[in-house]
Amino acid sequence: MSKTNRRMILNLMLHNAGSHRGAWRHASTKVEEIHDIKHFQRLAQKAEAARIDSLFLADGLSVEVKAVQHGPIFGFEPLTLLSAIAAVTENIGLIATMSTSFNEPYNVARLFASLDHISRGRAGWNMVTTGVQRTAHNFGKEQLPSHSHRYARAQEFADVVLKLWDSWEEDALVQDKVSGIYANANKVHDIHHQGTYFTVRGALNIMRPPQGRPILVQAGASDEGKNLAARYAELIFTVQHTIEEARLFYQDVKARTAKEGRSPGSIKILPGLHVIVGATEAEARKKASELSELGSIERSVMSLSNLLGIDFSVYGLDDPFPELPESTQVNAYQTFYQMVLNIVQREKLTLREFLTKHWIGNGQLCIAGTAEQIADVMEEWYTTGAADGFSVMPQLSFGGVEDFLDLVVPELQRRGLFPESYTGRTLRENLGL
Repeated sequence: MSKTNRRMILNLMLHNAGSHRGAWRHASTKVEEIHDIKHFQRLAQKAEAARIDSLFLADGLSVEVKAVQHGPIFGFEPLTLLSAIAAVTENIGLIATMSTSFNEPYNVARLFASLDHISRGRAGWNMVTTGVQRTAHNFGKEQLPSHSHRYARAQEFADVVLKLWDSWEEDALVQDKVSGIYANANKVHDIHHQGTYFTVRGALNIMRPPQGRPILVQAGASDEGKNLAARYAELIFTVQHTIEEARLFYQDVKARTAKEGRSPGSIKILPGLHVIVGATEAEARKKASELSELGSIERSVMSLSNLLGIDFSVYGLDDPFPELPESTQVNAYQTFYQMVLNIVQREKLTLREFLTKHWIGNGQLCIAGTAEQIADVMEEWYTTGAADGFSVMPQLSFGGVEDFLDLVVPELQRRGLFPESYTGRTLRENLGL
């Protein structure tokens, strides 16, 4: 490793079949296993053997019924699945997505404290504000709350969760049979929070998590999202399409973090990276070509519409990409809005060309090549101020995950960019946070 001890962070995003929307149809995919807990446990154990820092599960709280014919949707609830994974792993971090718009702080604090105890200090919470209109309908709301409302609520939500985790002091648990004192009541505190969105007495009904506070993760790209990340987050999952855009984002977030009185090094930025690994470049390109034939245009239109809050089904696929509204008029995911806006401003594409080139494969940074070629790109982004690491999304779960773990990770280790063993017991220790 480098003399500064800075090293690349690698997070692996778990998917049923793969990050590519057509992955479930690929010949390598065992469709009978993609909803089997053992499939995810095997991937987790292989990732841990390769020394991956953490696993990540995305999540959604609604489904578009007509989309289910085109492939797997979100499956198991993340904390349930990660608890099962915790039982068969020892070191790898476990990060779950949970919405601040459709949950309550007490429940979330308790759930992640429980996962942290179950995993002996490996839990992380990906805070999302949820930007899908149909989700509001599942929680008794006619309209999705505004973007600014969701982020104001998220800030207070995070405040309350942190207070609840801190409601037990580190040495509050006594467990003295002789004196009959199980916990020191003077070291367990009601939080008495009363704010704009929440009134919570506390204390939490589970002792302090092993990490003190599970790792906080954030993924917003709007000003509100970046400000929330600068105040609370320790990891950022971000959507970046070019190294130039990634460097600007990196500098912006680090500067905002410093303004919050935190060290810029206390927040780690991990762009999403979709990968297809081949023994040769031709083999990787062949896999990419096979996948491109399997993706559904219809499902991609639905996905793009949901994430941007714009009905793209009313536009012709072979017409120029429709003009996007101002960001202030978009009440959905600003992260994906900014990515799409940057692409369509840079490239003159039809809707079909955009979907085929940038969206069916799930968008973001995508590399198909040899281990050396993929490591070259990762090293450039890492060493030139575009990333502290990556949230890796193999486009195929069956075989594709193993290809990345068996070929790319050793190449990164050979270059001194990634460690060969875990250095701590908890996720926080392993990340140096």
